[in-house]
Amino acid sequence: MTSAYPLAHDVLVARVRQMIADLGRVPSQRQVMQVCAVGRDRAKTALAEATAPAPQVTPVVDAPDSTLPIGAENEQGAPAERTLHAVPDLEADPAPGHTDGAEIAPETRADAPAAPSTPEPVAPVAPKRVRVPRWPISIIALGAFVSIWGGWVGLGRMTGFGKVQLLPGIADSFVIDSAITLPLGVEAYAAYALWVWLAPPTAQITTRARRFACWSAIAGLALGVFGQATYHLLVTTGATTAPWPVVTFVSCLPVLVLGAGAALAHLAHQHDEETDR
Repeated sequence: MTSAYPLAHDVLVARVRQMIADLGRVPSQRQVMQVCAVGRDRAKTALAEATAPAPQVTPVVDAPDSTLPIGAENEQGAPAERTLHAVPDLEADPAPGHTDGAEIAPETRADAPAAPSTPEPVAPVAPKRVRVPRWPISIIALGAFVSIWGGWVGLGRMTGFGKVQLLPGIADSFVIDSAITLPLGVEAYAAYALWVWLAPPTAQITTRARRFACWSAIAGLALGVFGQATYHLLVTTGATTAPWPVVTFVSCLPVLVLGAGAALAHLAHQHDEETDR
């Protein structure tokens, strides 16, 4: 309902601002219509003006005319006057859509979406290394040592190996049973060849040395199988001496093992030409 005596526009805007101060918030359009007794259009216009921020202007002094020196007179003979112009405050927020000839970067706009953050790379966690225990090999080696030692020593005695005076005429009492040379030579060489064959890459073993160690380790284990099998066959048949082919072959084993061991040690200490390159 409108009043028969409508309020002036300035008075209406002032009353709306007083309502905002009293309520502590912006009143609705319907409240302005009821309190001020104005129509919908005037209430809407008054609300817009009452809530609009006041323009901020800063008076600045224009520079004097460059064609006239300071204190010079104009055409009428009066001193040149400096005029004041109202210019918008440069520090105030620009009007919507106003860019002053420069385009606002998307990342500086308030409504611009935030750039997706790139997660920092996470260093991979190395799995915990589990070492295989080695103590079971000690039990296995102890049992194998007793059997292998007894077999080679027994076979050596059947093939002519026995007590030998190493220093005759000097220390006649210093006597060694030469039968122990068989288990010491054959089985120790087989273990050494296995180590060279299966050594880690950091050992810098040449390819040629690994190949030689592979075949000689297999041959050394085969000789161990041959010695144990021959000894037990001779014992079960009641023989006290071995046949001459066995005697001949077993008597040559220390020399063959010495030559193979020296060759393998020489190859294992050579530098691989491909690795050096």
